[in-house]
Amino acid sequence: MAGHGVPDATPRAPLPPLPDHRLRRARWAIAAVFLVHGSVTGNFATRIPWIQDHTQIPPGQLGLALAFPAIGASLAMPLAGRISHRFGARTALRALLALWTLSLALPALSPNLLVLCGALLVYGGTSGTADVAMNALGVETEDRWGKPIMSGLHGMWSLGALLGSAVGTVAAHSGTDARLHLAGAALVLTVLGALACQGVLDLRSGPEEHPPPRFALPPRSALVIGVIGFCAVFAEGASLDWSAVYLRDRLGTDAGLAAASTTAFSCTMAVARLAGDRVVARFGPVRTVRAGGVLATVGGLLIVTAGHPAPALAGFGLVGLGIAVVVPLAFAAAGHSGPAPSQAIAGVATITYTSGLIAPSAIGGIAQATSLTGSFALVAVLTCGLVAGARVLRVPARTASTGAPAPADRGSGSGSGLERS
Repeated sequence: MAGHGVPDATPRAPLPPLPDHRLRRARWAIAAVFLVHGSVTGNFATRIPWIQDHTQIPPGQLGLALAFPAIGASLAMPLAGRISHRFGARTALRALLALWTLSLALPALSPNLLVLCGALLVYGGTSGTADVAMNALGVETEDRWGKPIMSGLHGMWSLGALLGSAVGTVAAHSGTDARLHLAGAALVLTVLGALACQGVLDLRSGPEEHPPPRFALPPRSALVIGVIGFCAVFAEGASLDWSAVYLRDRLGTDAGLAAASTTAFSCTMAVARLAGDRVVARFGPVRTVRAGGVLATVGGLLIVTAGHPAPALAGFGLVGLGIAVVVPLAFAAAGHSGPAPSQAIAGVATITYTSGLIAPSAIGGIAQATSLTGSFALVAVLTCGLVAGARVLRVPARTASTGAPAPADRGSGSGSGLERS
């Protein structure tokens, strides 16, 4: 760590070169992995009402059950580095992604609250470990590519979530039993995920390297970076879960326009992430996040001062645009923040998952104590934090070389298949 909580900017050792065609294949393969991962989330989210009806649980118990994915992810994510160290990055990702896609079928098979909580615990745990593994490989692929790609990868995740939700919406509208829909989606996505994993980098640990601990506190650098991710994910969770309620209750819009705010926010996030790599390449992560923080703060102020739906919708759009690249850049910074990238990425992921877990309930609690306007005033304050703390997302200069073939497709040694000695 350098001073003021900024990750050490010492340049990393040059990476073993890869042939251009192999590197291009690895980039598109990891992008496809992100797409598949997001599709699982999109399919599941659309069938939550069916699952509630099937288990006959009230909203309060459903809210309790929906906390278990984040709990499972937080418990399991530290294991991802050790699994990658033992089996290699490609094999680990293939297995973890398959467990995640197959777990999509479990919630709809649950007959009651207790079984549903267990199913969602597994669902979250497999999601978290696959998440860490694919982000760690994304950071390595970005290093070898020599240009930012993490925002685009997360844009592919958002695109996958949108595609998955579209499939789920069609299934729900047609009255398809969620057990059939989610089981079929699980099988299709498992096959697609396995095919995608064939092309990712096959990084392996050096024989002299010790495996990472099963459970360990994240390094301090990851905690500092995680705070920035926390601010962005809190704003994202608040906007996704409460934007429609805000427009309906605060501004009196009809249900259709209120629901459109959520779709517009999601689309803004996806488009901004897909385009974000070019912005980051031109201006760097620090200036990009600072500018995004300003946009998101302006959006938050528009939301809390709006007396009409139009400026509120514009405000939610600006929030989505401003925070879109923060989490991808947080993972990239974590991957460069020390000698154990997967441990740092797991730490950042845990913090952001926690933020996503508490944001909806925190917004609701503040709204009950004060008002929804007060809740989104907090969102505006947190997005100001992006402006103040953006410098912790600085990453060292890349030294990747891609012009010649390497003797083997390996990293320069890693405790997780990714970490350097």
